[in-house]
Amino acid sequence: MGSWNDFNDAQSNTNLIPKGTLAKVRLTIRPGGFDDASQGWTGGYATRGSTGAVYLNGEFTVTEGQYARRKIFTLIGLYSPKGPDWTNMGRSLVRGMLNSARGISDKDMSAEAQAARRIGGFADLDGIEFIARIDIGTDASGDDKNEIRSAVTPDHRDYAQVMGTAPMQFSGSAGPGNAPQQNAPAAPSSNPPAASPGAPGRPSWAQ
Repeated sequence: MGSWNDFNDAQSNTNLIPKGTLAKVRLTIRPGGFDDASQGWTGGYATRGSTGAVYLNGEFTVTEGQYARRKIFTLIGLYSPKGPDWTNMGRSLVRGMLNSARGISDKDMSAEAQAARRIGGFADLDGIEFIARIDIGTDASGDDKNEIRSAVTPDHRDYAQVMGTAPMQFSGSAGPGNAPQQNAPAAPSSNPPAASPGAPGRPSWAQ
Protein backbone atom coordinates (compact mmCIF):
# COMPACT_ATOMS: atom_id res chain seq x y z
CA MET A 1 0.00 0.00 0.00
CA GLY A 2 1.34 3.43 -0.89
CA SER A 3 1.56 6.34 1.47
CA TRP A 4 -1.29 8.86 1.60
CA ASN A 5 1.28 11.62 1.89
CA ASP A 6 3.47 10.69 -1.08
CA PHE A 7 1.88 9.77 -4.42
CA ASN A 8 5.02 9.40 -6.53
CA ASP A 9 4.60 5.63 -6.50
CA ALA A 10 0.91 5.72 -7.46
CA GLN A 11 -0.02 4.18 -10.79
CA SER A 12 -0.36 6.57 -13.70
CA ASN A 13 -3.92 6.78 -14.96
CA THR A 14 -3.18 6.36 -18.66
CA ASN A 15 -6.19 4.07 -18.99
CA LEU A 16 -5.26 3.02 -22.52
CA ILE A 17 -5.83 -0.40 -24.06
CA PRO A 18 -2.46 -1.60 -25.40
CA LYS A 19 -1.81 -0.99 -29.10
CA GLY A 20 -2.49 -4.09 -31.21
CA THR A 21 -5.03 -5.62 -28.83
CA LEU A 22 -7.76 -7.60 -30.62
CA ALA A 23 -11.19 -7.15 -29.10
CA LYS A 24 -14.81 -7.84 -29.96
CA VAL A 25 -16.63 -4.51 -30.14
CA ARG A 26 -20.12 -3.21 -30.84
CA LEU A 27 -20.57 -0.01 -32.84
CA THR A 28 -23.11 2.57 -31.75
CA ILE A 29 -23.47 5.51 -34.13
CA ARG A 30 -24.13 8.77 -32.29
CA PRO A 31 -26.60 10.54 -34.62
CA GLY A 32 -25.57 13.91 -36.04
CA GLY A 33 -28.81 14.63 -37.90
CA PHE A 34 -27.15 15.30 -41.27
CA ASP A 35 -28.72 13.64 -44.32
CA ASP A 36 -27.86 13.71 -48.02
CA ALA A 37 -30.11 11.29 -49.87
CA SER A 38 -28.04 11.67 -53.06
CA GLN A 39 -25.14 10.02 -51.19
CA GLY A 40 -27.30 7.46 -49.42
CA TRP A 41 -26.79 9.23 -46.10
CA THR A 42 -30.22 8.99 -44.52
CA GLY A 43 -31.71 8.32 -41.11
CA GLY A 44 -29.92 11.20 -39.40
CA TYR A 45 -26.83 9.09 -38.62
CA ALA A 46 -24.20 11.31 -40.29
CA THR A 47 -22.63 14.37 -38.68
CA ARG A 48 -21.42 17.42 -40.60
CA GLY A 49 -18.61 19.33 -38.93
CA SER A 50 -17.97 23.06 -39.05
CA THR A 51 -15.29 22.54 -41.71
CA GLY A 52 -17.69 20.74 -44.05
CA ALA A 53 -16.35 17.26 -43.32
CA VAL A 54 -19.03 14.58 -42.90
CA TYR A 55 -18.57 11.49 -40.77
CA LEU A 56 -20.20 8.85 -38.59
CA ASN A 57 -19.53 9.54 -34.92
CA GLY A 58 -18.66 6.04 -33.75
CA GLU A 59 -18.77 4.77 -30.18
CA PHE A 60 -17.21 1.30 -30.04
CA THR A 61 -17.87 -0.68 -26.86
CA VAL A 62 -15.71 -3.70 -26.02
CA THR A 63 -18.18 -6.52 -25.33
CA GLU A 64 -16.00 -9.24 -23.84
CA GLY A 65 -12.72 -9.99 -22.11
CA GLN A 66 -10.33 -7.95 -19.99
CA TYR A 67 -11.49 -4.60 -21.38
CA ALA A 68 -15.23 -5.33 -21.47
CA ARG A 69 -17.42 -2.21 -21.32
CA ARG A 70 -14.54 0.08 -22.28
CA LYS A 71 -15.54 2.61 -24.95
CA ILE A 72 -13.43 3.83 -27.87
CA PHE A 73 -14.51 6.85 -29.89
CA THR A 74 -13.55 6.95 -33.56
CA LEU A 75 -14.91 8.93 -36.48
CA ILE A 76 -15.67 7.09 -39.71
CA GLY A 77 -15.03 9.49 -42.58
CA LEU A 78 -17.70 9.94 -45.25
CA TYR A 79 -16.55 13.15 -46.96
CA SER A 80 -13.83 15.75 -46.63
CA PRO A 81 -13.58 18.99 -48.63
CA LYS A 82 -9.79 18.44 -48.66
CA GLY A 83 -9.91 15.34 -50.84
CA PRO A 84 -10.79 11.62 -51.01
CA ASP A 85 -8.38 10.26 -48.37
CA TRP A 86 -10.76 10.40 -45.42
CA THR A 87 -13.62 8.97 -47.48
CA ASN A 88 -11.43 6.09 -48.68
CA MET A 89 -10.31 5.35 -45.12
CA GLY A 90 -13.91 5.33 -43.94
CA ARG A 91 -15.05 3.01 -46.74
CA SER A 92 -12.13 0.68 -46.05
CA LEU A 93 -13.01 0.53 -42.35
CA VAL A 94 -16.66 -0.25 -43.08
CA ARG A 95 -15.65 -2.97 -45.58
CA GLY A 96 -13.49 -4.52 -42.87
CA MET A 97 -16.26 -4.28 -40.29
CA LEU A 98 -18.70 -6.05 -42.62
CA ASN A 99 -16.18 -8.77 -43.49
CA SER A 100 -15.45 -9.32 -39.81
CA ALA A 101 -19.05 -9.19 -38.61
CA ARG A 102 -20.40 -11.41 -41.37
CA GLY A 103 -17.56 -13.92 -41.43
CA ILE A 104 -16.33 -13.08 -44.93
CA SER A 105 -12.73 -13.35 -46.12
CA ASP A 106 -11.50 -10.07 -47.57
CA LYS A 107 -10.32 -12.06 -50.60
CA ASP A 108 -13.73 -13.67 -51.20
CA MET A 109 -15.24 -12.17 -54.35
CA SER A 110 -18.17 -14.60 -54.66
CA ALA A 111 -21.68 -13.24 -55.21
CA GLU A 112 -22.54 -14.10 -51.60
CA ALA A 113 -19.51 -12.21 -50.25
CA GLN A 114 -20.26 -9.19 -52.40
CA ALA A 115 -23.85 -9.18 -51.12
CA ALA A 116 -22.52 -9.33 -47.56
CA ARG A 117 -20.53 -6.14 -48.16
CA ARG A 118 -23.65 -4.18 -49.11
CA ILE A 119 -25.88 -2.36 -46.66
CA GLY A 120 -29.34 -0.89 -46.95
CA GLY A 121 -28.28 2.17 -44.98
CA PHE A 122 -26.30 3.28 -41.95
CA ALA A 123 -28.90 1.64 -39.70
CA ASP A 124 -27.32 -1.68 -40.72
CA LEU A 125 -24.04 -0.56 -39.13
CA ASP A 126 -25.58 0.70 -35.90
CA GLY A 127 -25.10 -2.18 -33.44
CA ILE A 128 -22.81 -4.26 -35.66
CA GLU A 129 -20.33 -6.44 -33.74
CA PHE A 130 -16.90 -7.26 -35.10
CA ILE A 131 -13.31 -7.89 -34.11
CA ALA A 132 -11.30 -4.67 -33.97
CA ARG A 133 -7.57 -4.12 -33.74
CA ILE A 134 -7.10 -1.42 -31.11
CA ASP A 135 -4.68 1.35 -32.00
CA ILE A 136 -3.37 4.46 -30.24
CA GLY A 137 -3.59 7.93 -31.74
CA THR A 138 -3.77 11.46 -30.39
CA ASP A 139 -6.74 13.66 -29.69
CA ALA A 140 -7.16 17.34 -30.52
CA SER A 141 -5.16 18.25 -27.40
CA GLY A 142 -2.23 16.03 -28.36
CA ASP A 143 -2.98 13.44 -25.68
CA ASP A 144 -2.88 9.73 -26.42
CA LYS A 145 -6.21 8.01 -27.00
CA ASN A 146 -7.39 4.65 -28.23
CA GLU A 147 -8.94 4.47 -31.67
CA ILE A 148 -10.00 1.86 -34.19
CA ARG A 149 -8.45 1.91 -37.64
CA SER A 150 -8.96 -1.67 -38.78
CA ALA A 151 -11.01 -4.80 -38.26
CA VAL A 152 -9.93 -8.42 -38.18
CA THR A 153 -11.43 -10.85 -40.70
CA PRO A 154 -11.75 -14.66 -40.62
CA ASP A 155 -8.39 -14.79 -42.46
CA HIS A 156 -6.66 -13.95 -39.15
CA ARG A 157 -5.54 -16.92 -37.05
CA ASP A 158 -7.03 -15.45 -33.86
CA TYR A 159 -10.38 -14.45 -35.39
CA ALA A 160 -12.38 -17.49 -34.25
CA GLN A 161 -10.96 -17.38 -30.73
CA VAL A 162 -11.70 -13.69 -30.23
CA MET A 163 -15.13 -13.93 -31.86
CA GLY A 164 -15.92 -16.70 -29.42
CA THR A 165 -18.32 -18.55 -31.67
CA ALA A 166 -18.28 -19.09 -35.39
CA PRO A 167 -20.01 -16.12 -37.01
CA MET A 168 -23.36 -16.81 -38.61
CA GLN A 169 -22.74 -17.07 -42.31
CA PHE A 170 -24.32 -14.31 -44.32
CA SER A 171 -27.09 -15.51 -46.58
CA GLY A 172 -27.32 -13.59 -49.82
CA SER A 173 -31.03 -14.29 -49.92
CA ALA A 174 -31.50 -12.48 -46.63
CA GLY A 175 -30.88 -9.17 -48.31
CA PRO A 176 -28.14 -6.70 -47.38
CA GLY A 177 -30.11 -5.27 -44.52
CA ASN A 178 -30.79 -8.59 -42.80
CA ALA A 179 -27.34 -10.05 -42.67
CA PRO A 180 -26.22 -11.48 -39.35
CA GLN A 181 -23.81 -9.08 -37.76
CA GLN A 182 -20.22 -9.89 -37.14
CA ASN A 183 -16.75 -8.47 -37.64
CA ALA A 184 -14.38 -7.14 -40.28
CA PRO A 185 -11.18 -5.20 -40.94
CA ALA A 186 -11.77 -1.64 -40.05
CA ALA A 187 -10.44 1.30 -41.90
CA PRO A 188 -9.43 4.35 -39.98
CA SER A 189 -11.38 7.11 -38.60
CA SER A 190 -8.30 8.71 -37.25
CA ASN A 191 -8.43 11.62 -34.89
CA PRO A 192 -10.29 14.48 -36.44
CA PRO A 193 -9.94 17.72 -34.48
CA ALA A 194 -12.71 19.13 -32.46
CA ALA A 195 -15.86 17.88 -33.94
CA SER A 196 -18.58 17.14 -31.46
CA PRO A 197 -18.20 16.72 -27.73
CA GLY A 198 -16.55 13.45 -26.90
CA ALA A 199 -15.54 12.87 -30.49
CA PRO A 200 -11.92 12.39 -31.51
CA GLY A 201 -10.09 15.13 -33.36
CA ARG A 202 -10.27 15.23 -37.14
CA PRO A 203 -7.08 14.73 -39.20
CA SER A 204 -5.84 17.96 -40.71
CA TRP A 205 -6.61 16.75 -44.22
CA ALA A 206 -10.20 16.02 -43.24
CA GLN A 207 -11.00 19.48 -41.90
